[in-house]
Amino acid sequence: VKTRMQVSGNGLGATVGSTFAKEGAGAFWKGIVWAWGREASYASIKLGAYAPVRDAMGASSKDSPFYLKFAAGALTGGVGSLVGNPFDVLKTMAQTNSGTSKGLGATLTDFHAKNGFGGFYRGISANIMRACVLNATKMGVYDIAKGVVTESTGWERKDLRTTFCSAMVSGLAMTCTVSPFDRVRTALMNQGDQKLYTGFVDCAKQLAARDGPLSFWRGFIPMWARFAPTATIQLVTIEALYGMCGLKSI
Repeated sequence: VKTRMQVSGNGLGATVGSTFAKEGAGAFWKGIVWAWGREASYASIKLGAYAPVRDAMGASSKDSPFYLKFAAGALTGGVGSLVGNPFDVLKTMAQTNSGTSKGLGATLTDFHAKNGFGGFYRGISANIMRACVLNATKMGVYDIAKGVVTESTGWERKDLRTTFCSAMVSGLAMTCTVSPFDRVRTALMNQGDQKLYTGFVDCAKQLAARDGPLSFWRGFIPMWARFAPTATIQLVTIEALYGMCGLKSI
């Protein structure tokens, strides 16, 4: 829904209604296989590598400078997006396609024939910037929020309540910061066979001129509806895995 709102410019209700009327409920799960591939690669790196990278940068303490925590999140997010970009491109194209979806093999073969290997890294600059901002905000705010929650409530950092509250704050913060980058990334990845933009800056300028600055937050509600539960589930899970492995809580 978020992706189609960004491309079409329609509101939430109109996008949901039109998609359901024309394509049925199954359309809301278009691109799910590519989304799984993206999460398996991108999310594994950005979440799993955050604490080791943060600690290596000397920012493991709750009193460590916030910018080091953000830097650790940005670094792991950027590396993860580099690995997951091909899945992102195919997911975006599948979600914007209102016609009949092709099989996985046919989609890969057809896309490669038309765009070459480089096509899988379309929009890579925007995607890396988005991932850096997203993970810096997600992990940085989450890390800092845990300190605030523990000090104000007396709960331990590994307490499920601490994780849940901190993750919800993180989900809202990253929706606010990531929306503009996500809007540009979607436009770059959805160019089709024609190259409409020369790069991130050109795309951002054209979108601002055509749709106005507020269009960079188009699709905010469905994005927040996705980020809040996803961030909570991911962070609760990673904290549980850390505990099972004998590692200290983020």
